[in-house]
Amino acid sequence: MSSLTETFNLDACLKDARQVSRKLAKADRNKGLLAIADALETHSGEILSANAKDVTSERSKGTKEALIDRLTLTEKRLEGIAESVRLLVKLPDPLNKVLDGWQLDNGLQIRKVSVPFGVIGMIYESRPNVTVDAATLALKAGSSAVLRGSSNALNSNRVLVRVMRQALQDAGLPQNAIQLIDSPDRELVTQLLSARGKVDLVIPRGGSSLIQHVVETAKVPTIETGVGNCHVFVDASADLEQAKAIIINAKVQRPGVCNSAETLLVHKEVAACFLPDALAALSKLNVELFACERSRAYFPEAKNASEEDWETEYLDYKLAVKIVDSVEAAIDHISTYGTMHSESILTNDMKNARKFQEEIDAAAVFVNASTRFTDGFVFGFGAEIGISTQKLHARGPMGLAQIVTYKYLIDGEGQIRS
Repeated sequence: MSSLTETFNLDACLKDARQVSRKLAKADRNKGLLAIADALETHSGEILSANAKDVTSERSKGTKEALIDRLTLTEKRLEGIAESVRLLVKLPDPLNKVLDGWQLDNGLQIRKVSVPFGVIGMIYESRPNVTVDAATLALKAGSSAVLRGSSNALNSNRVLVRVMRQALQDAGLPQNAIQLIDSPDRELVTQLLSARGKVDLVIPRGGSSLIQHVVETAKVPTIETGVGNCHVFVDASADLEQAKAIIINAKVQRPGVCNSAETLLVHKEVAACFLPDALAALSKLNVELFACERSRAYFPEAKNASEEDWETEYLDYKLAVKIVDSVEAAIDHISTYGTMHSESILTNDMKNARKFQEEIDAAAVFVNASTRFTDGFVFGFGAEIGISTQKLHARGPMGLAQIVTYKYLIDGEGQIRS
């Protein structure tokens, strides 16, 4: 892995990744993961120092605090990252599982068995925790990881990858199972997306512009993830105190992540009771509100919402607000502007709840809960490499089961086809 960005050789990187990937399925991958977890804690000072450089640089550029939060590592967050790697060790090996099996009339025995992808490329923005998540999940799944983070986290990513690679070597595993595209040159992203036969899967994780570039450019298989224009709909029968707590959590707990709420929809029958109190509470928490004309009648301090606001994934302390006439109107709005990520209805009418869940086309559809729960760890997958908003071959949080593939193993006794 070159540390000289101007001489980075992507072809050599992918060749090395392919070569070592053939050995990973039989390697003691858990030993490597434990070594990585320990190394992250041992080298925490070095990692946090590098991260502080990235954070300082972004603050000097005037980057929004919600995005700074995504970039920032702390001692506690780093401990959490290391612990998540240890939890990954405890998960069952996803490889060599017999997913299905049967015998043909001619006696051929067929087994469908899980196997690694081989080489997984990861293109992502800002969040250095993804560097560890992607690398360790790929390793557990028996694949090499080729990582391309954003330039604003380059100092952090360089140290994280160096620490992980050294840990692999110390554990007797090949360093090249984890590689960093150590360059801010965007042309390398295009090259990665065009590397047919050299990379088996590319997963983008970031904002809409990154996802769009990947989808429009890729010549290799990709899984579309991340863009989350998520909605919370307060139905006429909702528990309004509960609803207020849920929308505050969905918006404010971590506004810079893809499962945070971006639009609040409120049934007209509870607008007068709900909006003044709920929007005042959000405003006190520094949430900037963009509301339809009907909503502004109950909270004039809100700004006028435009068509763009209904379409926007803010990833910030901002929220669009709209009054709707019915559950059907809420479903229509979400179907028009949503990104098939996470949607929630707050209601005590189970008929409306089931209608919402059945008709909303999204990876995760909640009843009486925050959209913030769309997460592989929360869902019990142990970890996630991203949240897919597409339908093939994975949808929703992608854990180990979604980052392996399969092959058919057929045993015969001399059969020939007539």
